[in-house]
Amino acid sequence: MAQLTVYLNSIALVIFSCHSCMVGANRPPAPVNVTVTHLKPDSATVSWDVPEGDVIIGYAISQQRQDGQMQRFIREVNTTNRACVLWDLDEETDYIIQVQSIGLYGESQASKRVHFRTLKKSDRFPSNSSNQDDPTVQGVDKSRHLQTGELIIIVVVLIMWAAVIALFCRQYDIIKDNDSNNNKEKAKPSSEHSTPERPSGGLLRSKFQKTPSINIIEV
Repeated sequence: MAQLTVYLNSIALVIFSCHSCMVGANRPPAPVNVTVTHLKPDSATVSWDVPEGDVIIGYAISQQRQDGQMQRFIREVNTTNRACVLWDLDEETDYIIQVQSIGLYGESQASKRVHFRTLKKSDRFPSNSSNQDDPTVQGVDKSRHLQTGELIIIVVVLIMWAAVIALFCRQYDIIKDNDSNNNKEKAKPSSEHSTPERPSGGLLRSKFQKTPSINIIEV
């Protein structure tokens, strides 16, 4: 009985070792060329490369202050981004980051440690024009351009409608004035050419009518 138990334990150990080997073989390789750009007092951009030939569905970033006071983990899946913006950083502070790739069968080994230091608020840092390579900044700029273009189109349409309405009102007033003038002109000739009524000829005839004379002869 003891021999059977030892035999079963050996088989289970072999199966577990093979499964670990298969999972380890299917894990993606660690990211390479991890760099930190666009340093500011409260933010920075991390970018990296992934070796070709592996299916990557996300990434994980470990962010830690060098003094060990704070540690943060950022994890995102269902994305093909190869860059991430780190926000809410402390000014003039040293940080250490590591990046991992997330594949279909797990996470890769962590990349090499990368150290960077944020700027002071009084320091001059590149303007927004230098952040054109940042995918996050590009998305914000595109949305701003779209909003500006939509507002311009709406304003132009409203101005055109106002102009059309004003032109219609003006034409309506002109037509109304012309109709009133025409009615007045038609009313004047009828009053000028009307002749006064002549009295009937009865009185005239009475003036020239001779009254019959009667002669009376007495015998």
